[in-house]
Amino acid sequence: MRWLKPNLRSSIYGLLGASVPPTDSAMENGLEDVRETMLALLGEAGFKKFPALTRRLRYAADIQALWYLRGDLMGALAAMHGERIAREQLASVTEMFKGLIPGSLHSRPSPLVG
Repeated sequence: MRWLKPNLRSSIYGLLGASVPPTDSAMENGLEDVRETMLALLGEAGFKKFPALTRRLRYAADIQALWYLRGDLMGALAAMHGERIAREQLASVTEMFKGLIPGSLHSRPSPLVG
């Protein structure tokens, strides 16, 4: 059954929109870069005002967990700086996920934004 695993993995990634899965080292480096950027956006005031979010960002197990925490981060940033600034800051974080998550998880362009 060993011969099925590589083919199964590549076919699942193909279905999810990723042509080649990222290497383990690229995934680990990307994960830490994204985590540090998200925590930096919160800043010292955010650490104090949103300790649960800070904990969740700090201890997220994988890149998908950080992807799904973007909504919570958006809410926290909007509460601290306003929605326009929060959107701008979150856009830079969203770009960091390219190549680290399957294409099916990426945001679709909205006709309402623009």
